[in-house]
Amino acid sequence: MATRLASLAKDTAIYGLSSIVGRFLNYLLVPLYTNVIKAQTGGYAAVTKVYAWTAFLLVILIFGMETTLLRFGNKEGEDRNKVFSTSLIGVGTFSLVFVILCQLFTAPISSVLGYPTHPEYVRVMSIVVALDAFQAVMFTWLRMENNAIKFVALKFYFILLNVGLNLFFVLFVPKIHTPGEGLFGWFSMDNLVSYIFYVNLFCTATATFGFIPEIRYLKFGFNKQLFNRMLKYTWPLLLLGVAGILNQVADKICYTWISKGEQGEIELGLYGGAVKIAMLLSMLTQAFRYAYEPLVFSANRSDSNKKKFYADAMDYFVYFALFAFLGVIFYMDIIKYFIGRTYWEALPVIPVVMLAEIFMGIYFNLSFWYKLIDKTWWGAIFSFTGCAVLITMLCILIPRYGYTGCAWAGFCGYGVCMLLSYFIGRKQNRIDYHILKIVGYFAIAIAFWYISSLIENWNMWLKLTLRTMLLAVWITPFAVRFLASRKKA
Repeated sequence: MATRLASLAKDTAIYGLSSIVGRFLNYLLVPLYTNVIKAQTGGYAAVTKVYAWTAFLLVILIFGMETTLLRFGNKEGEDRNKVFSTSLIGVGTFSLVFVILCQLFTAPISSVLGYPTHPEYVRVMSIVVALDAFQAVMFTWLRMENNAIKFVALKFYFILLNVGLNLFFVLFVPKIHTPGEGLFGWFSMDNLVSYIFYVNLFCTATATFGFIPEIRYLKFGFNKQLFNRMLKYTWPLLLLGVAGILNQVADKICYTWISKGEQGEIELGLYGGAVKIAMLLSMLTQAFRYAYEPLVFSANRSDSNKKKFYADAMDYFVYFALFAFLGVIFYMDIIKYFIGRTYWEALPVIPVVMLAEIFMGIYFNLSFWYKLIDKTWWGAIFSFTGCAVLITMLCILIPRYGYTGCAWAGFCGYGVCMLLSYFIGRKQNRIDYHILKIVGYFAIAIAFWYISSLIENWNMWLKLTLRTMLLAVWITPFAVRFLASRKKA
């Protein structure tokens, strides 16, 4: 048990380093975009909306094959290499068909998105999302093989190149180009959003070359019978994934349809810029998922302590997720400078968005009860129920409260998913999570948040000092237990 938790902590640290440092480097693009693209222009809405659609389509193209690969690749009697090559060919084929269709129907798709004068958005990002889907299978293989170093290296390659090229086109080129003349005569700040997408395409395409050793596994071929069995397992995961990603991006996709006109574009840009700060918490959630998922599926089914391990891992996640939550809130006076001043009016929604992220992380932890007994359709039911709640709340709240309604709709949607999974899981495949401890963590975190709000108007340095002391109080019990365990070891 202790060994597994230590392994989980180590892998979370490795994946977390790539996720946190990588996201931080990507963070350089947030102040870049939000200072160059003013909120009042609504230009950032295009970036927000197109990337929301990209995330949604990526889930469809992967169709749950990441989890399915982990599941079948660790099953006794399955040829691990054959499972990987079958997954890769399946996802690659669907992705290729998707790209062809998008290229053929670019004009109508662009009109539906609301950007009929920018068909390049569709042409470029359709290729990006197809490549991302193909790479997702290979990144999962790296996790299965515990090849964290290559995983991190490829993630860093993409991020560093993407950040570097964005800085080049947004900061350097505008100073040296002459319209219609020279090497950069074609450049125009009016087309900045298009350049952002072209840079993404270039970085994604070149990163694919790093997977040449993994692509060679295609030689193991495609097994139709195996693929059919994998589809039977994965189709509920596809439904789960669609509902899950809708919970994350439906607000951004639907906002300008519910709140129409130029003002809707401006508000979506404000919301999209501000919630980037909540990425600080999603880093931890993603890092935990990368480390935890392969560990769970590779666990020995005869291990009588495995359910205790799942419960302890939940404590671990909630504790550090709330630590990140408090850290962002306590240092908001500093963190807010990562986005342009014109986006600051949307900052009050960030705590609600982060709580929704924590609910999502808890829901992910709870999801293993049905994945491990091959009843993944339960996840589809939970996620679609949560999605229905989300969309209903969006329709009710956006007309009245604007983007603040988006934050609360997400909170309600993930809250419903989390509660349904917990209570039904207790009957289907019971895991005795430490509910009182988890509720206690939330109660203390909310109390600290309230105390922090009481000193909001104090001198900034005194305020930051007191908030740092609160954060130290939060982390001290864990530090003491960790040091004690090290001494025993």
